[in-house]
Amino acid sequence: MREFISPATQFASLPSSFTMRCGGQLAGGRVGYQRWGRPTPAGDNLILILTGMSASAHVTSHPGDPTPGWWEAMVGPGKPIDTDRWHVICVNALGGCHGSTGPASTRPDGSGAYGLDFPVLSIEDVADASAHVVRTLGFHRLACVIGVSMGAMSALSLLARHPGLASSHISLSGAVHALPFAIAIRSLQRGAICLDADWNGGRYDEERYPDKGMATARKLGVITYRSALEWDGRFGRIRLGADTPFNQESFGLEFEIEAYLDGHARRFVRNYDPNCYLYLSRAIDRFDLGEAYAGDAGQALARLDIDKALVIGVQSDILFPLHQQRQIAEGLRAGGAQVRFLPLDSPQGHDAFLVDIAAFGPPIAAFLASLETTRPLVAPAIGTTSPPRQPVAVSW
Repeated sequence: MREFISPATQFASLPSSFTMRCGGQLAGGRVGYQRWGRPTPAGDNLILILTGMSASAHVTSHPGDPTPGWWEAMVGPGKPIDTDRWHVICVNALGGCHGSTGPASTRPDGSGAYGLDFPVLSIEDVADASAHVVRTLGFHRLACVIGVSMGAMSALSLLARHPGLASSHISLSGAVHALPFAIAIRSLQRGAICLDADWNGGRYDEERYPDKGMATARKLGVITYRSALEWDGRFGRIRLGADTPFNQESFGLEFEIEAYLDGHARRFVRNYDPNCYLYLSRAIDRFDLGEAYAGDAGQALARLDIDKALVIGVQSDILFPLHQQRQIAEGLRAGGAQVRFLPLDSPQGHDAFLVDIAAFGPPIAAFLASLETTRPLVAPAIGTTSPPRQPVAVSW
């Protein structure tokens, strides 16, 4: 068990005894985050980004870590989420392994990693820890909270549990709860990890590590993150070349799609902690925004205190289908928020927000521009080097 922390990551200490929603206390916990741009004197240009399950806080390159971030094309000077204009904070989810306390973290007494002794984790815990970071940094109002995939769930939870903390919201490929298909896939992923003998009840190390289970879990995930239409267009039924002969004894790789999934899994396996994968995966399945309202997610959404929202979904998303994003938009609109719902026809499935910047970038930029018409600009600072520009009026 180990953590994978970008050198640009900063840390906010959680309260000495952080109460977890499902019971138990987390002592000596911390949350990893990174930040870019400079806040205005009034602190009215703050954006919080909440991530998908396995993403770090390294959303884009930073003076402390110039390597490309997971959303490099979207965040930075002159980009749709413009760090010349906005002070951007990205938080690593509590329970992850990129700087926030989780199963891979060392216990406060130094007696080794938590492993499966880490308290039961919920999306609500992720939301509470993220809100704590904002307040620890001295801020009390976000111009916008942006959530992607699991982060969209975390953002909805933050809005529900911390009313007044954010004035607007961008939801990308999110949901108020997981549907049976998504739960089934994640159940298979967890099963693949736990059935690997080297998982060893959560007590693995670098020598005995559940490589096969993690690889299978990642392959299952990648299959659902994109769409069948994309797989057809990219790979078809193309077989590997003669230099990669099919191994009849092991029923090894034969098609290019198999090689792609195998390579993707190999890059991931030793760069994310298996127990963290299990904890966050289960937290996604358990989350239900409408739980406090007898399962009525519409009522829960209508009670969220925000002025404006942008909700974007993709027709080809099989993990969080488009109708779930429409449900978010309609619920927020019923509560009086000014909402734009944008269904996109991208072939790239659930992960389209990561790769289809041409489709996602302009509406996000326009929405953010609509929030800043009266706010003065300031010189860029943290994680930003280019000079400020005048605001551009864009209709969203």
